[in-house]
Amino acid sequence: MFKKILIANRGEIACRVIATAKKMGIATVAVYSEADKEARHVQLADEAVLLGPAPSRESYLVADKIIAAAKQTGAEAIHPGYGFLSENEDFARRVEEEGLVFIGPKHYSIAAMGDKIASKKLANEAKVSTIPGHNEPIQSPEEAVEIAKKIGYPVMIKASAGGGGLDHHGIADLQRQGMLRRLQQLPQRGAQQLRR
Repeated sequence: MFKKILIANRGEIACRVIATAKKMGIATVAVYSEADKEARHVQLADEAVLLGPAPSRESYLVADKIIAAAKQTGAEAIHPGYGFLSENEDFARRVEEEGLVFIGPKHYSIAAMGDKIASKKLANEAKVSTIPGHNEPIQSPEEAVEIAKKIGYPVMIKASAGGGGLDHHGIADLQRQGMLRRLQQLPQRGAQQLRR
């Protein structure tokens, strides 16, 4: 059991982690940006450490500052909450390398789950139920259309390791290839066939 943990997050998730830790007799350290100095999670925690300016890229997303805060306060573990660094394999690895505990999946598990194709293959190997889909990169619009016909509608195209879906460059690339137009037409054709 830990004596003290640092919560590398803010808002409601941090408040919930703090409340649970207190019930377990674990001291808590909150981190905060300048904009959050009066936030509820800061007030609820046993200690609080300022990370930096309001933009999260200068505070909540700076691994070095969070690890330094944990060491400075004597926290034994870091709870990432969700969002921010919770799915960052490099952060999880760094926490472990610094002799702290990352309260969450091991860095190699985060890496495996970050790649949609690899994670679905792992799930299938473990006999975990998954939705129908195609587990290899799709090379052309024609291949996408054939796969969509076999799977059935609706279909969704996801970037394998996109971390947030397709950006405007990815959408533009699909449009150049004609993939979006062809896939958008398919459900209409399917619906017309059903009416016949």
